[in-house]
Amino acid sequence: MSAFVVALLGMSAACAEEAVADDHNCGNSGAEIATDRPDVTNSSLVVPHESVQVENGINWTTRQDATVIDGSNTRVRIGFAPCLEVLFDLPNYFHPLHGSAAAGYSDFSPALKRQFGHLPGDIELSVTVGLELPTGTARIAGAGYGGYLQLPWSKEIGAGWGLSGMFTVFLLPGGNSSNPTWEPTFAVERQLGSRADFFVEYVADHPHRGASSQIFDSGGAYRITPTQQIDFRVGLGVNRAAPDHLFGVGYSLRLPREI
Repeated sequence: MSAFVVALLGMSAACAEEAVADDHNCGNSGAEIATDRPDVTNSSLVVPHESVQVENGINWTTRQDATVIDGSNTRVRIGFAPCLEVLFDLPNYFHPLHGSAAAGYSDFSPALKRQFGHLPGDIELSVTVGLELPTGTARIAGAGYGGYLQLPWSKEIGAGWGLSGMFTVFLLPGGNSSNPTWEPTFAVERQLGSRADFFVEYVADHPHRGASSQIFDSGGAYRITPTQQIDFRVGLGVNRAAPDHLFGVGYSLRLPREI
């Protein structure tokens, strides 16, 4: 795990150096808010330079043996430099409503996200490298450090339709570095008027060793103002290792650079 942490830090430093030298603002400061929620697939766009975006939510998850509610799912995203954001996932509290699930907090997780702009085929691509620091409850977050490398992408296909996806490799806290978890996602999105959008998504988690988990989910977002959003998500597990059902709601806010 220590070697993976060093590799993540090295990649983060390289991304930061390249982004500071790039005077192209990948985040569109005049655009509407673009969030990493409610779907699992994160936005391929960084937040505008010198702005701060706070994304929050609450989830309700049902499995055969337990029902759990968790929140506030807070992610703070800061436009650190052109085409580069620093983001922080704050500790999230899990509370079992019934069953044998554990109660407690997830880890604090800082990360860097670099946007590369338009690629051939008008594809937007970003890379995110992050760490999970051992600050949470061991039964919830695991013991020790974790890390991840993430590649979110998106493509507009016209008439309000879009495609997006993400590929992530996780090294879970306390896990063996020879047993990473691979997570591909794929989503189809549709704009509904000028303020709303809807998505349908497939998410799979494939550990190198162990049972895979697969879910289908859908949901949408509504922009109250250009910089405020409310959202929801409903999901269904399609195999035994996945949650039976899940439901989430959220609120996000972007603060302009002059604040």
